[in-house]
Amino acid sequence: MTVAPPPPAATAAPAVRQLSPAATARLLGDWRAGGPAYLALADALRAAVLSGSLPPLTRVPSERELAAALHVSRTTTSGAYARLRELGFLVSRVGSGTVTTLPHGAGTARGRVPAEAGDAPTDSPAGDHGEPPVDLAQATPSATPALHDAYAAALEMLPGYLGTGGYAHLGIEPLRAAIADRYTARGVPTTPEQILVTTGAQQAISVLTHAFVGRGETAVVESPTYFHALEPARRLGGRLVGVPVGDVETLASAVRRTRPRLVYLVPDFHNPTGHTLSAEGRAAVRELADRAGVTVVGDETLTDLALDAGAGVPGPFAGEGTSPHVVTIGSASKSFWGGVRVGWVRADPQVVRRLARVRESADIATPVLEQLAVVELLRRADEILPGRVAELRRRRDLLVGLVRDALPDWRVPVPAGGLCLWADLGRPLAQALAAAAVNHGVLVTPGPAFTPDRSSRDRVRLTFTREPDQLAAAVPRLAQAWAQVTAGR
Repeated sequence: MTVAPPPPAATAAPAVRQLSPAATARLLGDWRAGGPAYLALADALRAAVLSGSLPPLTRVPSERELAAALHVSRTTTSGAYARLRELGFLVSRVGSGTVTTLPHGAGTARGRVPAEAGDAPTDSPAGDHGEPPVDLAQATPSATPALHDAYAAALEMLPGYLGTGGYAHLGIEPLRAAIADRYTARGVPTTPEQILVTTGAQQAISVLTHAFVGRGETAVVESPTYFHALEPARRLGGRLVGVPVGDVETLASAVRRTRPRLVYLVPDFHNPTGHTLSAEGRAAVRELADRAGVTVVGDETLTDLALDAGAGVPGPFAGEGTSPHVVTIGSASKSFWGGVRVGWVRADPQVVRRLARVRESADIATPVLEQLAVVELLRRADEILPGRVAELRRRRDLLVGLVRDALPDWRVPVPAGGLCLWADLGRPLAQALAAAAVNHGVLVTPGPAFTPDRSSRDRVRLTFTREPDQLAAAVPRLAQAWAQVTAGR
């Protein structure tokens, strides 16, 4: 086997994190997908990088350590690592170990490796089909056609800000006012002082976690949940406790038992399950937040994406918006385009100021031009969103029908909103499927990536944000990968 040299930039990059042999084994789960063991292991590691669960610049165990942890031969791990170096996913240096990286050319929009909100595009290598894989892992729709006009309007407004230093630490006033007005129109009286503009919703999650969760302290999350919401607490050394989605009684018990500093929920068209919390559940969560004195975050980034008639949310998560313990997050990414890196937090003014101080240690302010564009997008939201939702509905229905026809043993519920399907495989083979799917030209995210305890091994998340022809091409390849994984089992 000829090993291609990695690109110079990847060779020079030092590791910023390290994965132990035991953690690697847990991450990979049941990775054996048929065929030569070294190729199956290489595919599993490559799928973990592409799904974001094994980030670039991570030092992986040595071949000998990984062989012991996985109970395989050194020949298997050596062959897998050689394959990944050839593909550009690993770089090995004397004295520095072996580090994950991205293939040469990363940064184009053909494939992806998630970084922010699970959705930053980079170049992905082709699978056996000889072309870039179809991405059913990325949950970002393409841009609304109104985006160009929104930026044109923003450029017209920009001269009014050029005489300033350009740093609006809390966000520019027109955007804070527009966001506040949108909450007020939904029945949550809000003032601009209750709004902090962030660089995407992911930054909002990170800032909230840094503000409330320290080493050894607890954060309660739904299980499964948005997987990039788990990362900040893990990096800080916090303890993650999972509760079933929509189970407020179990949530209350976990809060009483663990006394968490933060609770993170996705109440509307939950990522990844599609569940929406009832009006009674929302009221119970708000009462719990006040009674326990715990900060509860409701991530409403998917709220605009009600795909079925009558599938609107029961009401804003914040209710009347008076509790200092209830915080909500919003974003322009899902409603308009992921490339518009503008998100926000709605909270008590004292919490907003606290979050702004925490945020300034990493990012002083969100770019002014993007904020001005979002002012225009929010102004036109009622005009833009119906067409966007209708197209996503068509793609959801297409993908559901294709998967049910090609994989009749799977259980594929139809979500009332959001951007993804939470498919039940009926067997705990999600990680093996994700690994095999890479070489069949499809990217999917296995269920354990969404849980704090690496459970949901019988589930995969399939997004329906790609073009219809891509969805149609992906499902037969996915069925081929499933046949490979289940052969002889």
